[in-house]
Amino acid sequence: MKFREVGDSTIAEVVAENVVINNVEEGVDLIGNAYYQGFDKVILYKKNVSPDFFDLKTGMAGEILQKFSNYRVRLVIVGDFSVYTSKSLHDFIRESNQGKLVNFLSSKEEAMGRLSM
Repeated sequence: MKFREVGDSTIAEVVAENVVINNVEEGVDLIGNAYYQGFDKVILYKKNVSPDFFDLKTGMAGEILQKFSNYRVRLVIVGDFSVYTSKSLHDFIRESNQGKLVNFLSSKEEAMGRLSM
């Protein structure tokens, strides 16, 4: 996993070909690494997050996103979320997208726009 600075802001883009968040601890490590390196905004791709994250019954999403909130690190997860059939997940994504802290968007360009606000 590498961070790449994006634009004029301190936005970190997680660059990895594989899953970098398999569990809550790895999510906390990601937040800590970003925060330590001076990033307060992170772009992460759906392919880099365990499918368990998107199964709200596991509690993984809630725990990780609470840590992002505690550190005041903004997060955008980029990907196609229409592949999921869970109504509760779609409700969660819709509710998250109404705020500024955690968003689920379909492109890096959208993520950059949202994090630049």
